[in-house]
Amino acid sequence: MIIYDRFWQTMRKSGESTYTLINRHNISSSTIDRIRKGKGITTTKLDDFCKIFHCRVEDLIEYVEDPEQQ
Repeated sequence: MIIYDRFWQTMRKSGESTYTLINRHNISSSTIDRIRKGKGITTTKLDDFCKIFHCRVEDLIEYVEDPEQQ
């Protein structure tokens, strides 16, 4: 499963906040909510975040084995 722990770390390092993502960069609050809840987002949104944070995809998401599926 994909986890977003790195997204929050990268966001803090970049000096951005959810407020600036929504109001300055026009990221929808529903996208932020999906990330908070660990739900999927599109690769287009990942691309947007990479541009905003000046980072790589690996700085936003990580794949880990789902313990329930083992």
